Amino acid sequence: MGVPVLILGESGSGKSASLRNFNKNEVGVLNVASKPLPFKTDIEPFNINRKAKEKGVSRYELIKSVIKKAKTKTLVIDDSQYLLAFDSFDKAKETGYGKFTTMAVNFEKLIEFCIDDIEDDKIIYFLHHCETNDTGKIKAKTIGKMLDSQLTVEGLFSIVLFCQTDGRVHEFVTQSDGFTTAKSPMGMFENKIDNDLKMVDKTIREYYNMK
Repeated sequence: MGVPVLILGESGSGKSASLRNFNKNEVGVLNVASKPLPFKTDIEPFNINRKAKEKGVSRYELIKSVIKKAKTKTLVIDDSQYLLAFDSFDKAKETGYGKFTTMAVNFEKLIEFCIDDIEDDKIIYFLHHCETNDTGKIKAKTIGKMLDSQLTVEGLFSIVLFCQTDGRVHEFVTQSDGFTTAKSPMGMFENKIDNDLKMVDKTIREYYNMK
């Protein structure tokens, strides 16, 4: 059983920058939005959107294939909210409510795959944009209320870390303050920690006695 982890934050809050202490032999980065990493590194992201078009397969199936074959035990899906957005664009001409169910199922099945269909020592991080809903709560960004009625993204994860910054310090919030959907198992983290995903990865592995 693998461990999926959700990393939420606004653009510029430090989600991608949290990878800065990994080297290319320690992490695989699956880049959905085709953007470069925001720091100098020897990590070479795998461009999901371009490769899916070249191979004539769906983005979801390509991601599953890459994760399954990856030698690294830590993988990152950067900008995972664009999987929903691009799926929506692909179905723009379709009518009816059913397409929202299909998009929700596609995303849910990917997370399910990361739990049930990979080795026990793999952790998959979903770096995902957030949004504020009508009640003022900060949640995972989707593509509207119709899809939200089908899928509560955070409910599929046991660990949800929220990125925040004051412009100088970048942190992960590990527990909800009533406005975010951050959560983590008891005793795993302090309430706020440095946005260092390599340290997070080490802590999770120690907590669950993983390799």
